[in-house]
Amino acid sequence: MSNATTFHPAQRAAPARQAPNGGELLMRYGFFILVILVFAAFAFLRPTFLAPGNIHGMLLSSSIAALMFLGLTWIIATGEIDVSFMSVTALSNMFTAWLVQAGYGWDMASLGGLGVGILFGLLNAALVAGLRLPALVITIATGALAASLAAALGKGTSISLGSTGFVGDLLAVKIGVLPLVAIFVGLLYALAWFIQEKLTFGHYIYAMEQNRDAVAEAGVPVNKMLFMLYILSGVVSALAGVLLAGNLSSGQPYLGTSYFLDGLTAVLLGGMALKLGKPNVIGTLTAVIFLIGLLNGAALLGWTDSERQIVRGSLLLVGVGLVVFARTRRRSATHT
Repeated sequence: MSNATTFHPAQRAAPARQAPNGGELLMRYGFFILVILVFAAFAFLRPTFLAPGNIHGMLLSSSIAALMFLGLTWIIATGEIDVSFMSVTALSNMFTAWLVQAGYGWDMASLGGLGVGILFGLLNAALVAGLRLPALVITIATGALAASLAAALGKGTSISLGSTGFVGDLLAVKIGVLPLVAIFVGLLYALAWFIQEKLTFGHYIYAMEQNRDAVAEAGVPVNKMLFMLYILSGVVSALAGVLLAGNLSSGQPYLGTSYFLDGLTAVLLGGMALKLGKPNVIGTLTAVIFLIGLLNGAALLGWTDSERQIVRGSLLLVGVGLVVFARTRRRSATHT
């Protein structure tokens, strides 16, 4: 058979590219404009929004959250799901704090926290990618297991820490208002963008969402890719948990609850940016910064917690709606 007939899944999955019109450009870059406008409004209404200390705090919170959601972004981009990420973060956070309190030191405690992520990443990967079990059901189950273990470690309460070790020292390093951790996360996202946009691995991620069977028939190791993505999700979630132990000076068994909506919202809302309904790393990073800034600005304006939760839920609905609409439109265009 000649090379001219060789199937390439990235080519099958997407129609020929056309120059974007004005409406598509607005959809791709409108989210960035919205972020700028909202932040400008907060800065006008509450000048303290731009205070160096407030900016530093938002960037630090955004960095840890963005790290946690990196693996989730690509898993959702393949058409799968992982709802255990926040519980893995909580367990890693509690296990790190428990080990420190037991006298193992921050070096061993941090490795232990990362080990939690590897373990649950492997568990999710083996069940979803290896045994082809439903991702939603499996990650609900593993997430419940992780959350239960996190609560059990502290007997239902938090674990306070007298010192934060090298993790606290790392989090305290900053260049101007920019935390060193934010630079690290920014570089990690830049690497992820390169993989996503420039390597065939990234193209296969999106091809899997559109036609996984065709990708597999082309000889692409689909299950192996999913295996790696679930391990990645576990590791970055656990790393976020270790950082939160240093940032909060404690282990918090129920901290995962607040990150569940934020994670899904950031990934789906970020799908509004650049790729028109496709979760992508730049969109996720922008959405995380937007969410943190929006909630921070709302707090400065005196909004109640319930009002901020309404905003979170509304943004999640918007993100889900836009992603579903864009995917339906894209599939309809592909079949015509």
